[in-house]
Amino acid sequence: MKLLITGGTGYIGSHTVVELLNNGDEVVIIDNLSNSKKDVIEKIKEITNKEVTFYEGDVKDKNLLEEIFKNNKIDVVIHFAGYKAVGESVEKPLMYYDNNLISTINLCEVMNKYGVKKLVFSSSATVYGMPKELPIKEDFPLSTTNPYGTTKLMIENILRDLAYSDKDWSIAILRYFNPIGAHESGLIGENPNGIPNNLMPYIVKVANKELDHLNIFGDDYDTKDGTGVRDYIHVVDLAKGHVLAAKKVFDEKGIDAYNLGTGNGYSVLEMVKKFEEVNNVKVNYVITKRREGDIAACYADTNYAFEKLGFKATKTLDDMCKDAYNFVLKNR
Repeated sequence: MKLLITGGTGYIGSHTVVELLNNGDEVVIIDNLSNSKKDVIEKIKEITNKEVTFYEGDVKDKNLLEEIFKNNKIDVVIHFAGYKAVGESVEKPLMYYDNNLISTINLCEVMNKYGVKKLVFSSSATVYGMPKELPIKEDFPLSTTNPYGTTKLMIENILRDLAYSDKDWSIAILRYFNPIGAHESGLIGENPNGIPNNLMPYIVKVANKELDHLNIFGDDYDTKDGTGVRDYIHVVDLAKGHVLAAKKVFDEKGIDAYNLGTGNGYSVLEMVKKFEEVNNVKVNYVITKRREGDIAACYADTNYAFEKLGFKATKTLDDMCKDAYNFVLKNR
């Protein structure tokens, strides 16, 4: 297959590009580099020994999208591009609605024009809001607690309406839980600017002495040690899920949603202790008050993704902690 990957130089996008190239597929990337660096392209080539076609630009730019579809015979699109920081979305909701919704609508319109009706969409477990029970299944009620999550849910609804209106569309919605880790080569990984929003990059920056300590938001939740519990999945496992989803939409029509996680929940303190143990480092932390909107626990029921996609995460928590730190050590 030949695939267009929007946001293909980002954290999850770049790992997915590597897995697609290793699978023998051809890849075209569009990315405006707002949350990534151009040298990722060279690193992808170094890992895979294969070429990619790269367009620097914005998915909101319809003229650029037209150029890409005119010059490349695209079979499937994987749509990662979008703003993704929960806190920032609360502060700047209009920016999130404008960017995430308009880029998706423009992309679907151009895909429609060129008869490319196979799409894998990067969604999020945030669309489950405050789940009534655990583990979380795909048919649970959907709701959101922040503008970022709301854009994901709105896009899911747009895609459902699109698939309903035109039965030629084939769409896979992938709801991620908590991707962490990095490629085992240490060449690509997660490296956010400033103070990270997510736990693992925060732990890594403290271990690397870039930050003084980790803030743990609340230790009075109804969990085994009082800290929040989440389903952490290795980014390479997640990327492999996209390869399976791309094959699914290439072969079959219709729309469906799948949880991509491990089905296991780990607390913040368990993550800190495991990281210290695996990498033989100290991670200083301070317990602070809960963050607004945070829930006690969130982990996936992964049976449906296994049944329909053949997806099962194989990498361990040790792998996640080791690979995350290895990436930082290699890129100091």
